[in-house]
Amino acid sequence: MKIQKLDKIWIDGGLIDWDDATEHVLCHTLHYGLGVFEGIRAYKRGNGKTAIFRLQEHIDRLFESALICTIDIPYTRKEVIDACIEVLRANKMDSAYLRPIAYLGSGVLGLGSLDAPIRTAVVAFEWGAYLGEKGLNEGIRCVVSGYRRGTADSFMSKGKINGQYVTSILAKRLALKSGFDEAILLDSEGMVAEGSGENLFIVKDGTIYTAPTSAAVLAGITRDTLIQLAREENYEVVERKFTVDQMYCADEVFMTGTAAEVTPVREIDHRRIGSGKAGEVTKKLQKRYFNVVKGTDDGHENWLTYI
Repeated sequence: MKIQKLDKIWIDGGLIDWDDATEHVLCHTLHYGLGVFEGIRAYKRGNGKTAIFRLQEHIDRLFESALICTIDIPYTRKEVIDACIEVLRANKMDSAYLRPIAYLGSGVLGLGSLDAPIRTAVVAFEWGAYLGEKGLNEGIRCVVSGYRRGTADSFMSKGKINGQYVTSILAKRLALKSGFDEAILLDSEGMVAEGSGENLFIVKDGTIYTAPTSAAVLAGITRDTLIQLAREENYEVVERKFTVDQMYCADEVFMTGTAAEVTPVREIDHRRIGSGKAGEVTKKLQKRYFNVVKGTDDGHENWLTYI
């Protein structure tokens, strides 16, 4: 997706012009990958107001990721939350994708260096359906990747850490080059983990299954949202691991994430999933989700930060 230039970016405590948001080629994170980030969406809702969805939870996870990475963000959580709001207002956006990031700047190199400056930024830009409008409505085609999701003894699976996404990038690039829309990664035991940037759910006989957060998956905020909404709709949601062939034989499969939102999967490894189109459970939960984030469902006001 090509990023469209806007007016302002928030960096290290204040707004600067878009074109001035540059970094030196010797930026420590560019060389070694130690940094943390979040993806957050703001939507214009049915009442005409703009709300950022689950902003507090995203910023909490940003700081938890930073703790995991021994990055001491030099701003409070409230200051970063305020920066997200400030960026949207400065760019006069009523819908946007927000990307807060904390990373190590330039001045020193070396894996063990503790002297690199910690930089913090928030960028806002327009981002439509991550997996395409057609995919959002009709479902996407996936391939089970040969790349594995890292194990708990070698991989910090609960952090959104820049360098850890290399595996997902390689899996995604190979999927696209092979004619698919998305990759599905397994864990070290061969159980289904998640997509390259999404959590994954299956539906079988009316019950919804997803890998538990004790597995090597990101504890997705959209994942948590869908679990809560599904239970409100009286679906049974079971958090447990499942196999590739159980996924093939599911009645429905869908993916969730801030970027992907709620995207149905119609085919995996050239096998049709269910009817080969978005299933009834997926469509119902997708509709409920969009009504919460940008419609008129006010049942979860605590998830919304109005600007």
